Amino acid sequence: MINHIPGGIAKDERGQIRFVNEFDMSLVKRFYVIKNVDTELIRGWRAHQIEQRWFYVLSGAFEINLIKIDNWEQASADLPVEKRLLSAENPEVLHIPKGYGTAIKATSPNSELLVFADHGIEHASKDDHTWELSYFQNL
Repeated sequence: MINHIPGGIAKDERGQIRFVNEFDMSLVKRFYVIKNVDTELIRGWRAHQIEQRWFYVLSGAFEINLIKIDNWEQASADLPVEKRLLSAENPEVLHIPKGYGTAIKATSPNSELLVFADHGIEHASKDDHTWELSYFQNL
């Protein structure tokens, strides 16, 4: 189940702190940052049968398109696409469980997306399923 973990912002005369205190990072093994070249590019489709991910926007905003893969050998092209909008102005972590594919688009310039994964990099090539952006019809 896709899950939003809400966060918040604490502000005072010194500035602000963004936080997501309910995010349990005990499963996290690594992280990386995605920064698309512009707001036209859609990065996807990429899915993980075993790994799960957590997304947090560092700056700007992103549209996260999600599909639940029905068949890893031959996924249906007409799977429903669920759109989630994330922004740095509304701190939260989006949990993407195993079995989902994503297509990610920055919706404001210079946006950065922090991605946490629950497997090390040595596992990445064993659980990397990709499709052309046009494969799924409902994007």
